[in-house]
Amino acid sequence: QVQLVESGGGLVQAGGSLRLSCAASGSLFTIDTMTWYRQAPGKQRELVAAITSGGSTNYADSVKGRFTITRDNAKNTMCLQMNSLKPEDTADYYCNAFIYSSGSTIGYLEVWGQGTLVTVSS
Repeated sequence: QVQLVESGGGLVQAGGSLRLSCAASGSLFTIDTMTWYRQAPGKQRELVAAITSGGSTNYADSVKGRFTITRDNAKNTMCLQMNSLKPEDTADYYCNAFIYSSGSTIGYLEVWGQGTLVTVSS
């Protein structure tokens, strides 16, 4: 079974930077699109940034120019470099991936990480 584990969240002052990481573990799988989502208290989960296996990226308008998404296909990892952070970026950040699995569960699966909290103080 494939698992996603996020790391790198924490507390930072406005204008600061954080780097989130997401690592996939398991066996017999290939990762398709990977995505960062976030959910602030009392709000719906929203897409932050996505990256395909070929490296094409997509960003929410609110983070364009400040956040950069990257991935390492060989290591099955994804990162989100967040610069010029604002208090409104405060949220739980979740890693998401669509994977082709040929392991214990065969098929095209959607997998979520457990989330990592980012808090930006003003």
